[in-house]
Amino acid sequence: MSYDVVLLVEQALSSADAVQVRSLHEGLDEPVAYHVILPMEDAAARIEASLGTLNGGEILGTPSLLVNEVDLDAVRKDCLDRATAELSDTLGALRTAGATAEGQVVDASPIEALKAKVAEVDGREAIILTRPHVVAEFFHVDWSSQARRKIGVPVLHLLEHETFDEQAGEGEGITGL
Repeated sequence: MSYDVVLLVEQALSSADAVQVRSLHEGLDEPVAYHVILPMEDAAARIEASLGTLNGGEILGTPSLLVNEVDLDAVRKDCLDRATAELSDTLGALRTAGATAEGQVVDASPIEALKAKVAEVDGREAIILTRPHVVAEFFHVDWSSQARRKIGVPVLHLLEHETFDEQAGEGEGITGL
């Protein structure tokens, strides 16, 4: 039997991230298996955000032209391709760090996907790795806060691309949240 850990990651893990995650489970008697979930960026939101960067005059001049020229399927495929590459990089980093890892790209709610995966593999814990999201964390609407309310296993939130010391306040990490 293995000790199953479900990782919800916002972006590809660096090799240093993978080593840190792996270090959390050194010394366990059971073999550890990591199950990675990487959410796919929402194609429609990506288009909306890019249109929002144009100034008002540009949008007012030719609004139908901009919207009609956007190929939502092409943007969605690009989002899937990027997420798949990031998942592959993450799995490679974990395996290089000595971990057993498998993963999937999801286009559903990240928290619902996390909850389902924890139930599917009888996960013992969940680790969520994100960039700092100060406002979301302050209002407890970030992934970690949501996961703690919805799944019945311990949830650890780590900041991607920061060492444990940096996250503890000796570097750029966020303290007190």
